[in-house]
Amino acid sequence: MTAGSATVLAFDYGERRIGVAIGNLMLREASALTVVANLNREVRFAETGRLIAEWEPELIVVGLPCHPDGTPHEMTQQAKRFGNQLNGRFNVPVVWVDERYSSVAAAAALAEAGVKVSQKTSLDAEAARIILQQYFDEHVPV
Repeated sequence: MTAGSATVLAFDYGERRIGVAIGNLMLREASALTVVANLNREVRFAETGRLIAEWEPELIVVGLPCHPDGTPHEMTQQAKRFGNQLNGRFNVPVVWVDERYSSVAAAAALAEAGVKVSQKTSLDAEAARIILQQYFDEHVPV
């Protein structure tokens, strides 16, 4: 995948780690990319800024945590704030995707691939991949 080719970055925001996935609007295919340490605001935006500069996405997708019944989760407002800050700092459009069960689906996908769920970094990036793939499947026409 090359920079500037209908690239989309997705973020699974967490208090300690932020999973990152990358995909292409034309191919409608997402891949786990990396995990950013969420140590503090400075580190968080230095790392996400580096990824945005490298990949030049035309869109950013941020997972929006909700309870199973759809009501806001404790992390919902933090994820919204993170997405709004990405938009404000980097001037890239941001959309939110309901991320209910993305971590459960990520754990199942990694288990099927033989990766231990204890490897949290893999889990976070895989959750971001699932969020991005869900966006492609639900919002990008074939």
